[in-house]
Amino acid sequence: MQRVWKHLPLSIHPKAPAAHAASEAAHRQGKFWEMRDMIFAETNWREADPSVYVAYAEALGLDVEQFRRDVDSDAVKARVDADSAEAARLGVRGTPGFFINGRFLSGAQPFEAFQRLIDAELDGAQARG
Repeated sequence: MQRVWKHLPLSIHPKAPAAHAASEAAHRQGKFWEMRDMIFAETNWREADPSVYVAYAEALGLDVEQFRRDVDSDAVKARVDADSAEAARLGVRGTPGFFINGRFLSGAQPFEAFQRLIDAELDGAQARG
């Protein structure tokens, strides 16, 4: 199983672009998932600002100066923009969204929805195999 994250900062969340940039900047130092986890677990979205993400970078032991440069870099912005464009091409309009063997599951779903989709994919693989 491969876990993949794609950026899709939604316009209804004006502070989302900074969070996506922070996680992508952390990725450049090998700490994407750790930063992502901190953002989702610890961030008070009403008070979130870039200084919060710098504090997270410090806590993760990142090179903070490099992190600051990466957050503001054209490369990080291009990565986030490319992921957003891909989502639009695939018809993904919100988060969360999941693809399991190319089959799309939209929104926060109960475990049973994932189980049905995975079981159907496994049954199909057995039938083909």
